[in-house]
Amino acid sequence: MAATPETNLVERWRDVLTCYSAVSCALERALQDAHGLGMSEFEALDRIVDAQCEKRRMNELAADMYLSQSALSRAVARLERDGLVSRDMCAEDRRSIFVRITDTGRDKHAQARETQRAVLAEHFA
Repeated sequence: MAATPETNLVERWRDVLTCYSAVSCALERALQDAHGLGMSEFEALDRIVDAQCEKRRMNELAADMYLSQSALSRAVARLERDGLVSRDMCAEDRRSIFVRITDTGRDKHAQARETQRAVLAEHFA
């Protein structure tokens, strides 16, 4: 069968999916084995740290990530249970929730970040 622009497009899409699957599985394994964190939990911590602010609104965090609102809520709940973040209601808007990284969360993130960067370097070298 001759390649068409459409089949080339589909092949490129499948290549992206294959790459994503390989890297995300490697990240999930490495982060879980070394730090007891899933990829989603690490990403949430990483996005909070990268924002360089004291706290982030959940809706802002959700807009930055690939997770649904409910999946992000579950990930943040796991982080909170482990003492890595805290959640606070917004005093001005009771519908908003702030997520704040704890000192323990910063330490865990710093350690896990090295693992994440090593896995990324291995796959994208």
